[in-house]
Amino acid sequence: MTSGIGSRSLIDQSGIPEHEAVRLLAKATNTSRGVLLLDTDVTPDHAKAFGAMVERRRNGEPLQYIEGDVPFGGALIAVDERVLIPRPETEEMLHIALARVPAPRTVVDLCTGSGNLAISIALAAPDAEVFATDISADAVAVARSNAESNGVPVWISCGNLFDPLPDSIKGSVDLLVANPPYLADHELSDLDGDVLREPHRALTAGPVGDEVIRAIGAEAGQWLAPGGFLACEVSEFRADIAPSFFVDVDCHLEVDMFGKPRFVIGTRGGE
Repeated sequence: MTSGIGSRSLIDQSGIPEHEAVRLLAKATNTSRGVLLLDTDVTPDHAKAFGAMVERRRNGEPLQYIEGDVPFGGALIAVDERVLIPRPETEEMLHIALARVPAPRTVVDLCTGSGNLAISIALAAPDAEVFATDISADAVAVARSNAESNGVPVWISCGNLFDPLPDSIKGSVDLLVANPPYLADHELSDLDGDVLREPHRALTAGPVGDEVIRAIGAEAGQWLAPGGFLACEVSEFRADIAPSFFVDVDCHLEVDMFGKPRFVIGTRGGE
C-alpha cells in the first residue's frame, strides 16, 4: 500500500469491537487481518471505505451483510438483507448430513435461503442432482446468483416447501436437508438487534413456531427413498416434540456444538 493512515489507529478509533473493526478493514483493503493488527499503511480511499462500513455497523447492520459474504462448507455465500445469515450450527448440520451420505444422488434443500446448504452439498458431491426451494422470490434470486458464482448446477425454484419439486423425484431423494423458520411470532421480541435486521419471514413460522417443521414432517417420508436420510434444524425450545412431526421417518435428536438439541436426524424405513 502507499503511505497513508495506520491500520492500528483506524481500528482503535473505530468505536466498534476490535474483532469487528479488523474484519471490516480487511474487507475494505483486501488485506489479511494479521497484517492489519501488526499495523500497516491504509490509503485514504480504503480508509474512507472502512469509515462507511463502520458507520453501517454502528447503525446496527449485521457484520456479515456489510462484508457481503460468508464462508460456508467450502463455498463463499453472498448475503444481504434478503436472506438469513448462515450460522455455524447450520454448517454443523451440513457436516452431519455429508458424513452420513457422502455421495448422494438426489438431494433436496427446503427453505434454501441464500442456497448455502444446497451449494455446499453440490460442491462436496459433484455427481449429485441438487434441488432447492424457497417461498421467497428474493431469496431464490440470491441463491441462484450464489450457485452461479460457486460454479455449481443447482435447480432452485420459488414456492412452498415441496410444491415446486418435480414429481419425478418423489420417493427417490436420498438426502433431504432443511433449515426452516422455527421461531414463534412473539419470540422475535427476544432477539437481539442484529438478528432483527434479517428477514422475519426466514425466522418465524407462525404463532406457535413449529408450523413449517410440521408441514415438512408430514411430507418428507413421501419424498425420501427407502433408506433416505433427513436432517432438519429445529428450535431448542420445541426440539423434544419435533421428531414426532415426521411421518414414516425414523427420527432422533442430535445436539449442536453448544450442547443444545438442534437437529432432527432421520432415515426412512431404517438403515
